[in-house]
Amino acid sequence: MDKFVLVDGNSIAYRAFFALPLLNNDKGVYTNAIYGFTTMLLKILEEEKPTHMLVAFDAGKTTFRHETFKEYKGKREKTPPELSEQLPFMRDILKAFNIAYYELENYEADDIIGTLAKKASDKDWNVRVFSGDKDLLQLVTDKVTVSLTRKGISNVETYDLAMVDEKYGITPNQIIDMKGLMGDPSDNIPGVPGVGEKTALKLLKEYKSVEELYESLDKVSGKKLKEKLEENKESAFMSKKLATINVDSPVEIDLSQLTYTEPNNSEVTALFKELEFASLLDRFSDGVETVEEIELEDMDITIVDEVKEEMLQSPSALVVEVLEENYHNGDILGLGLVNDSGYYFIPTEVAIKSDVFKKWASDENEKKWMFDAKRGVVALGWQNILLKGISFDVQMSSYLIDPSASSHEIADIAKRMKSYSVQTDEAVYGKGKKRSVPEEGILAQHLVRKAAAIKDAKEDLEQELKKNDQYALFEELELPLSIVLGMMEMNGVSIDKQELIDMGTNLGEKLQAMEKDIHELAGVTFNINSPKQLGEVLFEKLNLPVIKKTKTGYSTSADILEQLQDQHEIIEKILHYRQIGKLNSTYIEGLLKVIHPKTKKIHTIFNQALTQTGRLSSTEPNLQNIPIRLEEGRKIRHAFIPEQKNAVIFAADYSQIELRVLAHISKDEGLIKAFRENMDVHMKTAMDVFHVTEEEVTGQMRRTAKAVNFGIVYGISDYGLSQNLGITRKEAKQFIERYFESFPGVKDYMESIVEEARSNGFVTTMLQRRRYLPEITSRNFNLRSFAERTAMNTPIQGSAADIIKKAMVQMGEEMEKQKLKSRLLLSVHDELVLEVLEEELEIMKDLVPRVMETAVELIVPLKVDVSYGDTWYDAK
Repeated sequence: MDKFVLVDGNSIAYRAFFALPLLNNDKGVYTNAIYGFTTMLLKILEEEKPTHMLVAFDAGKTTFRHETFKEYKGKREKTPPELSEQLPFMRDILKAFNIAYYELENYEADDIIGTLAKKASDKDWNVRVFSGDKDLLQLVTDKVTVSLTRKGISNVETYDLAMVDEKYGITPNQIIDMKGLMGDPSDNIPGVPGVGEKTALKLLKEYKSVEELYESLDKVSGKKLKEKLEENKESAFMSKKLATINVDSPVEIDLSQLTYTEPNNSEVTALFKELEFASLLDRFSDGVETVEEIELEDMDITIVDEVKEEMLQSPSALVVEVLEENYHNGDILGLGLVNDSGYYFIPTEVAIKSDVFKKWASDENEKKWMFDAKRGVVALGWQNILLKGISFDVQMSSYLIDPSASSHEIADIAKRMKSYSVQTDEAVYGKGKKRSVPEEGILAQHLVRKAAAIKDAKEDLEQELKKNDQYALFEELELPLSIVLGMMEMNGVSIDKQELIDMGTNLGEKLQAMEKDIHELAGVTFNINSPKQLGEVLFEKLNLPVIKKTKTGYSTSADILEQLQDQHEIIEKILHYRQIGKLNSTYIEGLLKVIHPKTKKIHTIFNQALTQTGRLSSTEPNLQNIPIRLEEGRKIRHAFIPEQKNAVIFAADYSQIELRVLAHISKDEGLIKAFRENMDVHMKTAMDVFHVTEEEVTGQMRRTAKAVNFGIVYGISDYGLSQNLGITRKEAKQFIERYFESFPGVKDYMESIVEEARSNGFVTTMLQRRRYLPEITSRNFNLRSFAERTAMNTPIQGSAADIIKKAMVQMGEEMEKQKLKSRLLLSVHDELVLEVLEEELEIMKDLVPRVMETAVELIVPLKVDVSYGDTWYDAK
């Protein structure tokens, strides 16, 4: 038996968008609706196993119904751009799945579905319709069932003839009569004012249809109801006509074209990777990627048993190989060295015991070309070998030339630059459980080939940097910064292990007390961490309204619980319980696991060539993400202490650096005035946007102004701002319009930078960091809109990142020049954290803000707030 599935594409897309929090991939493309839409498709395919399938979309805003009533759907708000941008990707998903989709000018998706459902049922096919719109219930027959999404997208309610009768007590045909009487505010169908669903159903059970009702109007009881019906007769008939699905639409697609076979796995996998749907990838990939075979040049390698001066020429391409998992253990696999004298593999033991090698490594005048200079500095540093004289870094140059490149690994760079062929590390070492170090001959070949590729690619990369006017950014900022970061990683941060253990104990006790409170409120003992048990308590025992169901029961995700906060005091306690639990498991226990066994410190890894904006990130552990909104989270910083005696933790934080950069770039007079006169910029914005005096600005006005200030430069939409502030989109749109009226220079900047990106294909920061935006001219609305937002934001966020990096380099230079024993510990967003000796405190109180505030000259002053204390917590 043929089974035909029809999906209301727009309805499911809307449901998915509003059911899931805004998500985006690393390119900034919003993906929440795409993800929800895709999971719905997968569920349909798995559960329904259709022989034929089609997804119908609305073709445009105007349909034949507007000829009857021009205000049809007139009160609908404009589709949020965050959703509009995702619709083209949904079509790409359908193409990859080999699922047909269709739209028809002047008709709605409902009409396409109704027409095809009728054709299929005439052929005696079983038809299943999926939508979030109960208008489609009028299509239900003995051959057609309709599944409506309820409270999200994963939970559906399926209607056959019996279910329609049980739910409404009417036939599917009478659904249009019901809509004719009660109207539909979502579609701006007027109906009869004052007649709701209950009254409409009561009338239809007695009079069967709108036509019969008006033929027997004199029999209707209730004077007021009769008057309303009499006065709105025309509206009732028009509303019924508007609600009627056209099942004879001119659909030019044959059912035979809608056969469903199976997805194109390679296309689906590629899309899922692009969209970063990691949880869905496993269904379409066995997780093993084939390694491309490459042709390797013959190479005459010398495996060194003694390092001699004649092989250590300048310049030399040097590879210090260390696997990520051994990064802070000094576990070097070996060294590759290539220069004009030959190709050498130096075993680790030979290198670290050689005075000749140590002298050469630490000689500033012996120039080294490397891949990931920081890694080399750290790896040799753990072996007490000081690495100096690094004059080129292939990874960093590749990153600066194009930060959007899919990979900056040496094999990929070599391939792009058409230089010496190198296998990927994965091809040599394997991955996952199969990861291992090969025998010396294979290892030697691999490391020396890497060094040869560095030597071969260096000149072309250098010329590219110069052509892009980026060589100063490379030579004066990123390269010296890699050495500073390497020393910071080596130094690490001292941690009070016992303090962490005590915090864990306290949080454990707190969790027990909270658990007891929750059990008392629930009136039953249960496992709070079990979604199944929690769902049963909340929705069966306490009878809270069910918002969403999953295959395994009730959804108890954070966003669902937040919607229930006003329903019962237990909800707030459960949310707090989860936050404390995460603090304990992720941060307390997580930090205890990464304390270095030898140094007893934490050595994070700073990723310098990762983000497209140029910002640093921190991993293993991520010290930039310790949650500080909760006091319990802030207290984790108590455990970060100075290593040296008579020292303090010193924090220096840039104040509103991105807004100051915006003032500089946009040259907006209002912003410049605010910063030059040291005004509260959020207060100033509130005064201008709300047209009030400083005395009249309320706390809520300032919070709104702050959200607008920070949101506007990221291309935030009225929808995005409305979600941030919990206001209507209309109010949010007014705020944005008022903001641009108050700060016209900002509006001019945003418009001009988008045009500049469109013309050049990229935007730059103040220090010439580039971000390429090929999507800026895309016909795909989604990609183009993202590129426009990125064009607005990158010069601001990227310039702020450049300023902080420059401050770190200059701080390192000044501290070395003055022979200070204080040292940099961390870079966390707009903040630098240092360990400062008390004897140097007065010097550093002057030096740190001075260096940071003069790192780059802006037309508005940079401002730095400093604080210090016995721990990182006390420094804030």
